[in-house]
Amino acid sequence: MSGLARDAAAFKSALHRQDYTSWHSQPPPLPGQPPQQAGSSAAAAGDGESTKKKKRPKSNIVYSQPADTGTGANVNTQLVYLVSHLKATGNPMRLQDLAIITNTPVDTDKVLLEKFKAHDRVIHDPKTDLYSYRHDFNVRSKASLLTEIQRQTRKGGGLSVRTLKESWKEAPQAIEELEKEGEVYVTRTLKDGQMRMVFWNEVKPTEEQGGMAVEKEFHDLWHDLKVPDDVDLLKALASEGLQATTAAAAIPKGGMSKKKGKKAAPKQRHIRITNTHLKGTIDLSRDYVPPGK
Repeated sequence: MSGLARDAAAFKSALHRQDYTSWHSQPPPLPGQPPQQAGSSAAAAGDGESTKKKKRPKSNIVYSQPADTGTGANVNTQLVYLVSHLKATGNPMRLQDLAIITNTPVDTDKVLLEKFKAHDRVIHDPKTDLYSYRHDFNVRSKASLLTEIQRQTRKGGGLSVRTLKESWKEAPQAIEELEKEGEVYVTRTLKDGQMRMVFWNEVKPTEEQGGMAVEKEFHDLWHDLKVPDDVDLLKALASEGLQATTAAAAIPKGGMSKKKGKKAAPKQRHIRITNTHLKGTIDLSRDYVPPGK
């Protein structure tokens, strides 16, 4: 009986050490232990095990996208980084500063340096040894902006506000000031009213030269005018002594169409006579008819 008692005690102690946090695996309470105490001990054991588990750290890496490896090792890729940074800066820079900021060997790599100097958007000042970006328009002030707008308007076109902003970041604010002063005309988008194109206003808003804003009374009179319907339009024109313009008749393409029902006369075939020795005796222009028919 002593061996049986030892085995029973070992089995009970093994059951006590197991984790029964799940409701369907909750063991019955041991003899002499209340049911609530048994449930609390099992829950405490489960909490101890859960605290030992380490949480997996969250990662924001998207493995389907290529990783950003910086400026790369290709010369052309490094050249793009250099020109892009020079454009975004907008100010002249030293070659050593460009190499440090862009992490490119432009100050030591001769091939990269030659391509960088030969780029059509890079300006090198040999006196100061500074590099700057060549914009489409060399605009740095409000006066120079107006001069450039006047030059382009005289050529028959305006300027894109986006292009001017790339050349000078403060160009939109200067354009709005010039518009309030009546120096330029600005076209805007219908959706959000953003400035799109700018033109020079050749007619200044003065009482002598004109160009003043139309009064509200004339605006109302203009919009109150109603155009007659298509049916009454001819009558309205005739009452005013006017005539409606007619479109020119379209000339049909192609040749004259043939009349149906009539056949063209057959053309006579020219027969070349080669048997000249029979001329005068036999009429070779006619079909041969055997004698007696």
